[in-house]
Amino acid sequence: MPTLLRLPALLIFGVTSLAACTATGPDATSTSSAVNNTRHHAAAYPAARKSNHTDDYHGTPVTDPYHWLEDPDSPETKAWVTAENKVTFDYLARIPFRDQIRTRLTQMWNYERYGVPQREGDYLYYQKNDGLQNQAVLYVQKVGEEKEEVLLDPNKLSADGTTALAGTYFSPDHRYLAYATSGGGSDWQKLRVLDLQTRQPLTDELEWVKVSGAAWAGNGFYYSRYDAPKAGESQLSGKNEFHKVYYHQLGTAQSADKLVYEDARMPLGFRYAGTTDDERFLIIYLTDGKADGNRLLVRDLSNDKEAGRFQTIGTTYEHNHSVVGNVGGKLLVLTNYQAPRYRLVLVDPARPQESNWQDVLPQTEDKLEEVAQVGGKLIATYLKDASSAVKVYSAKGEFERNVELPALGTASGFGGRPDSREVYYAFTSFTYPTTIYRYDLASGQSTVFRQPKVAVNPDDYVVRQVFYASKDKTKIPMFIVHRKGLKLDGQNPTYLYGYGGFNVSLTPSFSIARMLWLENGGVLAIPNLRGGGEYGEAWHQAGMTPRKQNVFDDFIAAAEYLAIQSYTTPEKLAIAGGSNGGLLVGATMTQRPDVARVAFPAVGVMDMLRYQKFTIGWNWAPEYGTSDNYHQFQNLYKFSPLHNLRAGVEYPATLITTADHDDRVVPAHSFKFAATLQAVYSGTEPQLIRIDVNAGHGAGKSTKLLIDEWADIWSFAFYNMGLNPYGKQAKLVK
Repeated sequence: MPTLLRLPALLIFGVTSLAACTATGPDATSTSSAVNNTRHHAAAYPAARKSNHTDDYHGTPVTDPYHWLEDPDSPETKAWVTAENKVTFDYLARIPFRDQIRTRLTQMWNYERYGVPQREGDYLYYQKNDGLQNQAVLYVQKVGEEKEEVLLDPNKLSADGTTALAGTYFSPDHRYLAYATSGGGSDWQKLRVLDLQTRQPLTDELEWVKVSGAAWAGNGFYYSRYDAPKAGESQLSGKNEFHKVYYHQLGTAQSADKLVYEDARMPLGFRYAGTTDDERFLIIYLTDGKADGNRLLVRDLSNDKEAGRFQTIGTTYEHNHSVVGNVGGKLLVLTNYQAPRYRLVLVDPARPQESNWQDVLPQTEDKLEEVAQVGGKLIATYLKDASSAVKVYSAKGEFERNVELPALGTASGFGGRPDSREVYYAFTSFTYPTTIYRYDLASGQSTVFRQPKVAVNPDDYVVRQVFYASKDKTKIPMFIVHRKGLKLDGQNPTYLYGYGGFNVSLTPSFSIARMLWLENGGVLAIPNLRGGGEYGEAWHQAGMTPRKQNVFDDFIAAAEYLAIQSYTTPEKLAIAGGSNGGLLVGATMTQRPDVARVAFPAVGVMDMLRYQKFTIGWNWAPEYGTSDNYHQFQNLYKFSPLHNLRAGVEYPATLITTADHDDRVVPAHSFKFAATLQAVYSGTEPQLIRIDVNAGHGAGKSTKLLIDEWADIWSFAFYNMGLNPYGKQAKLVK
C-alpha cells in the first residue's frame, strides 16, 4: 500500500495559600462484606511556591504564579511531582477494594489481541499481544501456513516495557522494513531498518524524527525530522520548528541524508512525505500551523525533466487533501474542498487547479472517512451516525456491493497492493471485542482470521444510540452501554466520556478496561460532540474557535440528559476525557461543577493562553485560536480551565492524570491546574494529580501502566460515589 497518511491532529486567578490546603483520604477500616468509608483531612497537599510572574495579554495582566512548573527538568518541579504522587498514591492505597479491581482487570486483560495483517509477497505481517505483554509484538506468517514467528519484539528494547513500536513501513519489493520506535511515551521516534530476507537489522538509525513515516523510493526512503534540540533546550517541552523532509539511502549515515524540502520562511507547520505504491510520485503534505487544512506538493519521480520540480495541489490551507493512490499519471485524492463530508477526485498534477478535478466518488449524505485503492477496487468507509458503512466500488467509482458487517460498530483496515486478491480489516464495537477478518475481493465474503476470547460475556450488555438536544437545540447523538435489565432509577454509576475536537470521530470500540465498569453495574455514555468529525467539516467547525463553547454545552447537556432519563444523578456521575477531552472536562468542571460527582481530566490542555509555546502546540491554533490575537484571547480566557478556577467553589472529586514524558500536551498544563485547584479549594473532596513516570501522552503506554492507571481510575470513581463494587453500598461520611 502507499506510504501515505492523512496528517494526524496532534494533536489536546484568584489563589489562596497552598500550604493551608489539605487532601482527603479514605479510611482503610473495612469488613469482608462492607466498607466504612470516611473522608478526612489526611495529609497536606505539597507546598508549591507562588511567584509574581505576570503576562500581559493586549493590556490585560494575567498572573501565572506556578509558571515555574513549566520547566520539567528543574529540581523544584521534580520535587513537587514526587510529593504530589506520594499524596495521591497514599490516598489510592487506602481504598479497600483497589487491589481487587486491579486483580480483576489483570484477569480480564489477559487475552490475545491482534492487529490488522499486512500482506507483503508471500507473507503476512501483524502485531499481537499474548495478553499481558507490555507491548504488542510484530509477527510474520507465511500465507497458507499456521506457523507464526516473532519478527520484532519491542518488549526486549527496554527493561520496563516502555519502548513501543510506533510505525512499520514495508518497501514495495517486500525486501525491507523500516520501523519506528518511541521510548517512554515520547512523540520523538527513531527509525531503523530490517532486512526481511535475512531477518537481520541494518546499521541505519535515524534520530529526531517526529510526525513522519518512511516513504520508500529506490534504495531508500523519504522521512521528516527536526534539527536536534540546541544545548540547554528541553527535548520534551521545547517548541518544535522548521520541520524538514530528507531522503535516506540505505547503508549510509544520517548525516549524509539529502535535504528534499524545507521552508526557512515558515518555522511552523508540518512537512510529511509519502510515495505512491508504484514509486512514481512523491507527495509532500504541507500545513502552515494557522489554517485547518493542508496543501500537497507533487513530484513525478519517473520524469527526469521534472527532477527537483513540484506541482502544488490546493490553493489554500483551508481544506484537507490526502492521496489515496494513482491511476497512471493522475492522483486519486480524498478531499473536503467543496465537499464538507468529503469526496474522492481524480487530479492531473500537470493541471492541478480545482476546476479540473473530476469526481470519482461524489459527496453523499454520509461522511466519507477513508478510501483504499487495492486489487483494482476502491473500498470506501463511510460514517453513518458515527458507525461504519463500507462499500466496494470499481476503479472508476461504480458501486458494486456493501461489505456486510456483523453489528453496529467500527471497521478499519482494507489496505493492500494493486495486485491483492484479499484484504484484511478489523471490526469492533462496545461489546464486540476487536476481531480481524479476511475479505475476498472476488466473492465479497468475509471470514474470521483472528477472534479473541475474553473473560466477559458481551451478550450480557445492550448498546443504544440516542439523540438529545444541546443548549442551542442542536441534536447530538450519544451511545449508551449498560447491562441488560438496567433499572432507570437514577442510581446507576455512570461514566460520561467525551472529546469534541480536531475532526476526531468517537465511533464504537471495545475496551476491556470499560468492561470492568459495565460488569459492576456501571453505565457508559459517549456523546458525539460538535468539534468531532462524525458528520463532516461543518460539524467540526461548529466546535472550533470561536464556537468552542458549543462543545462544552453539548457535554453538559449530555450529563443533564442522563439525569433526566433517570440513568443516573450528578452524585453518581463521572466525567472524563483525555487531551482535548481533558480540556473538555476542565472547562466543564469550572463552568458547571455541580454536574458531576467525579472528574477525570487526562493529559489535558488546561492553559489556553500559553499552549502554543510548547513542542507542537502551535499546530492546534486553527482549532482553538491563540492568545496572540486579541479577539481570540478574549474567547480563550473565558473557558481556559486554569484561569477559571475560583475560591469558594465545590468542585467534583478530581483525579488529574498526566505523565512526565508527555511532549505533546506537556505536563505543565496539568501541573499548574493541579497546583491552582489545590490552592483555591477549601472543601472536603480530594483534588489529586496522578503523574506517570516514564510515560507520555498515551500511545505506547505499557500494559502494566495501563492496568495500574485504570485500577486507580475505577477505584477513585466507585469510592467517591460511595460504592463498593465488591460489597454493600458504602456511605461516605464528611
